[in-house]
Amino acid sequence: MTDNVNIIKLTAAETAAKIASGELTAVEVTEAHLARIEAVDEKVHAFLHVDREGALAQARAVDEKRAKGEKLGPLAGVPLALKDIFTTEGIPTTVGSKILEGWIPPYDATVTKRLKAADVVILGKTNMDEFAMGSSTENSAYGPTGNPWDLTRIPGGSGGGSSAALASFQAPLAIGTDTGGSIRQPASVTGTVGVKPTYGAVSRYGMVAFSSSLDQGGPCARTVLDAALLHEVIAGHDPLDSTSIDAPVPPVVEAARNGSVEGMRVGVVKQFRGEGYQAGVIQRFDESVALLKDLGAEIVELDCPSFDRALSAYYLIAPSECSSNLARFDGLRYGLRVGDDGTHSAEEVTSLTREAGFGPEVKRRIMLGTYALSSGYYDAYYGSAQKVRTLITRDFEKAFEQVDVIVSPTTPTTAFPIGERADDPMAMYLADLCTIPTNLAGNAAMSLPCGLAPEDNLPVGLQIIAPALKDDRLYKVGAAVEAAFVEKWGHPLLEEAPSL
Repeated sequence: MTDNVNIIKLTAAETAAKIASGELTAVEVTEAHLARIEAVDEKVHAFLHVDREGALAQARAVDEKRAKGEKLGPLAGVPLALKDIFTTEGIPTTVGSKILEGWIPPYDATVTKRLKAADVVILGKTNMDEFAMGSSTENSAYGPTGNPWDLTRIPGGSGGGSSAALASFQAPLAIGTDTGGSIRQPASVTGTVGVKPTYGAVSRYGMVAFSSSLDQGGPCARTVLDAALLHEVIAGHDPLDSTSIDAPVPPVVEAARNGSVEGMRVGVVKQFRGEGYQAGVIQRFDESVALLKDLGAEIVELDCPSFDRALSAYYLIAPSECSSNLARFDGLRYGLRVGDDGTHSAEEVTSLTREAGFGPEVKRRIMLGTYALSSGYYDAYYGSAQKVRTLITRDFEKAFEQVDVIVSPTTPTTAFPIGERADDPMAMYLADLCTIPTNLAGNAAMSLPCGLAPEDNLPVGLQIIAPALKDDRLYKVGAAVEAAFVEKWGHPLLEEAPSL
């Protein structure tokens, strides 16, 4: 039997192959990861809920299928950490908020259903910024998550629990959601791979809404191929989601297995550098661009002037939609209820419940969004932001007439210390400077490791952006870059994983 250390260091693809061949059982793999969670998660705090019995039951079912000679899927028996924003029947879903503490959903999200149908073993639910509002996972009502590279630093947000679970080898796969960068930014600062698929490519049914026109679930992994295999499992049309795209899933796994940039045109946007960017991040990005050129890509300089307004537009559109979506949390139907003692009106119960249940960042965004949507201000704020969104989409369209993909740093800096930006919302928002334009336009994007910043020895992410429904280009380019990096410098996480 393979020892636990060797099991948890396997990629998802390797793990699935060993289970399919009988070299490992799904139960052995699941037990190894549960043991890892027990050993390190008290320090990392990646998980909010670990479903030990449920995970082992799923693993036993996989082993029984194999024993009967039934065909197993590409990820059968592979453990996964699920962001606590997806509903899971019989397992708590809190969205990182006290207002849903202890809530047990009566149904599975479509993503959850597809994972189970593919025999992926769900280990539990991961920590996140409350209602996915944040860039550091410090806004969780259940305490912050640490970055396994340096536990005093943030693991990104809002999906910091999922990225930290990967980087600490508590799971080989994870699911995140990306509203303004919440898959890619955590991947960047933890040295992992995170993908925001084309908007509408992965169902939002059962995914608790923050900003409905921006939210998108996606795969998180330690390698590009693993992310592609997970992408293929969760993507596809869903009639339960009115924004779901009725189109075939792009050939992402094939692209990941045959990565190449030979003859491709790769765009570099001048707006994605300058003041506020860490020197080591720019150094690693420039090296990545040089590497792409060496691999046969043509580098094209791009000017996308509307990108400079993306941050402002996002922080009007997202809070406005959050103000509308979170109105359902009124203390009357489900979740937390405060003040229902017979002495308060329904309005007072709602007010007391929201006061106790929502954290400061959620309240800040609800108030900002409600103001932006109010009579007399709608056109000046929300309406103007939507016009900027259109300009950003047009800039992308013009850019993709000249190039096949765009590359940039994923984040302007490496992981910052926990607490450093807690009292400075604007500084926190700047963490999503490079990722937000993609969400506003609905394009596909990926972050993958491109080395460590020399000044602090922390991971740097390379962002790849592709046109809508061309998600396979991300994997084609990502796989080529990953292979070249591993050959030249070694994998930054697998070779230099921090000790816990």
